[in-house]
Amino acid sequence: MAFESHRASTIKSSPSMAVSMAAKAMRAKGEQVIDLSLGEPDFDTPAHIVDAAVDAMKRGITRYTAPDGLPELRDAIVKKFKRENRLDYAMDEISIGNGAKQILFNAFLGTLEPGDEVVVPAPYWVSYTDIVILHGGQPKIVACGVEDAFKITPERLEAAITPKTRWFLFNSPSNPTGAIYTADELRALGEVLARHPRVAIMSDEIYEHIVCGDVPFTSFANACPELRDRTLLINGVSKAYAMTGWRLGYAAGPKSLTAVLNKMQSQSTTCPSSITQVAAAAALNGPQDFVATAVAEYRARGDLVARGFGAIPGLGVRAPEGAFYLFPKCAPYIGRTAPDGTAIANDTELASYLLTEGKVATVPGAAFGVEPYIRLSFATSRDNLTLAIERIADALARLR
Repeated sequence: MAFESHRASTIKSSPSMAVSMAAKAMRAKGEQVIDLSLGEPDFDTPAHIVDAAVDAMKRGITRYTAPDGLPELRDAIVKKFKRENRLDYAMDEISIGNGAKQILFNAFLGTLEPGDEVVVPAPYWVSYTDIVILHGGQPKIVACGVEDAFKITPERLEAAITPKTRWFLFNSPSNPTGAIYTADELRALGEVLARHPRVAIMSDEIYEHIVCGDVPFTSFANACPELRDRTLLINGVSKAYAMTGWRLGYAAGPKSLTAVLNKMQSQSTTCPSSITQVAAAAALNGPQDFVATAVAEYRARGDLVARGFGAIPGLGVRAPEGAFYLFPKCAPYIGRTAPDGTAIANDTELASYLLTEGKVATVPGAAFGVEPYIRLSFATSRDNLTLAIERIADALARLR
């Protein structure tokens, strides 16, 4: 009996998770694999956040909450936007989900009609396009390679918009490239979007605190306040506070939109974990020392990988401005042959070769909508990164 629906068959499982699972399986067999596939902080969640969760359980905060979350967390999110972004949102303009990914799910589930288009610059985060497709939309991919600094231009955005366009979706800082849009670049995109009143803007800002270079982070809502009534800001606690497994994302936007998201939430998981909500409030309201310390370490690691991989002949490396990824172009290695005679026809096969022969897990650029690239997460120790650079350099040198 076949169980998978046609809709489910149109998407694939997360490529980055698939690579990570393959790396874990190799480790289970005793192979010393360095996993640079997942974008997950290697730090422990700060103690005061864990303590808040334990205290919540002891106080009996273990029941359902409203779909839009606990008032104390919505208040903490409102204060966060005011304090860090100089943005004013009311508590009923906030939506909370089980991670930023569920916010995306809820938004597209609640707003897309069959055939609606979503403009997505590529490289894009691996799940964007599949989530759009799953909810009946059509991704409109706009390729932006290293020669474009991995950013969409106003001209390309204008050319991509059609009468069917419903959303423009992008992230800054970017996963997988580390690129950050400047305030001027965001304003230039905003001028295009202002001419198309049906198009809503989804700005994924989950990496806002992780800035590795000289380009400061600017929220789209700061750069383009005139578009506030059709802008959804997506964020969460996973990356900044090392809380990936806690699963808590949030969004801010016009009340008429967040009400739709909260309705979708009410019919899926009902609400996020009450315990996690208390922990997230502690993260947002509490001391921010951990964030500064972690970002300083990410900066050092970003410098290390940019220098190390930049020294490997044939890799096109652009130093990351934010997030914790390097996205080198690997064109000279496509078409070569591995020592066992296997031809490397594309970046997917190159990533497979680096895993099996170099014992380093990476994600191919194809997963992010562009080729030939590989994504490397530097959210791991400097020792691991140094060894990974050596292994990949050696593996690439053995290709003929």
